[in-house]
Formats: sequence, C-alpha cells, structure tokens
Amino acid sequence: MKRRNAVLLGNILMGLGLVSMIGGVGLTIVGHLKDMVLLPGDLAHIPIMGIFLGALVWLVGARIGGRDRVADRYWWIKHSDNGARRCGYRHKHL
Repeated sequence: MKRRNAVLLGNILMGLGLVSMIGGVGLTIVGHLKDMVLLPGDLAHIPIMGIFLGALVWLVGARIGGRDRVADRYWWIKHSDNGARRCGYRHKHL
C-alpha cells in the first residue's frame, strides 16, 4: 500500500472512530434522560460499546496512518527519566 493511500485510510478510520465515540457518548447521555428509552433491556449497553469500539478503530487508523508515535515536542517525555533509572539505561536529554 502506498504511503498516500495508507495515510488516507488511516484518516478515514480515525474519523469513523471519532464519530463512533461521540455518537456513543451522545446516545448514552440521551438514554439516561428521564422518560427516554432508546433501547430496551440488554441492548441498552450498545452505546457504551460504541465508545470502546470507536477508540479501537481510532487506534487502528492511527497505526495505519503512521500517527501512533508520540512526538518529542511534549515536555513530559523530554524531561521524564523514571523509566531510565529503573532499567539501568540512561538516555541523552535533548
């Protein structure tokens, strides 16, 4: 798969995951309102599953699109040294 197609597929999956998560949160909130029954019985847990499935689709899209790495621009990553002390590995600070 060419890089451009991989990035496009990753962006589409990330968008679908975002829509699924927002829809799941919205349906969960609407389902908890008084006198509003969207899904009866055991089907009431489907919107909550949509949140987690949306997060999974988001992560798959990020992996395919090449956005799964954390950038070095975050302060905490640059300045945290806890893991290096535990395993005996010292890395060079930038």
